[in-house]
Amino acid sequence: MSKSAKKKEVKKFTIDCSNPCGDDIFDIKLFGDFLKTRVKVDGKTGNLGEKVEIAVDGTSVSVKADAPFSKRYLKYLTKKYLKKHDLREYLHVIASDPTTYELRYFNIDQMDDDDGDDE
Repeated sequence: MSKSAKKKEVKKFTIDCSNPCGDDIFDIKLFGDFLKTRVKVDGKTGNLGEKVEIAVDGTSVSVKADAPFSKRYLKYLTKKYLKKHDLREYLHVIASDPTTYELRYFNIDQMDDDDGDDE
């Protein structure tokens, strides 16, 4: 009778929303609620149970999940939220390290800044 005592692997991910939150165009609490209602666990949405924890900390959202959970799924849901709130044209989701995503603005006004400095 040798039972292998497997310790549950817990994955921790963070979505850093400090850039858009500082400009008051992004509501972090709405985003946290969106994730809580949309994350699928065992094929059911809104069924977080004890397997997934989502917490809003100031300007970031932390997600703790038991092992079979994908970071890419968080990116998918974040992009879906941005599209729903018409922010997809201004913000994009960047992986800043292996466990963190960051929302950043597109740099479309660099040429305008260069023209303005010459005057």
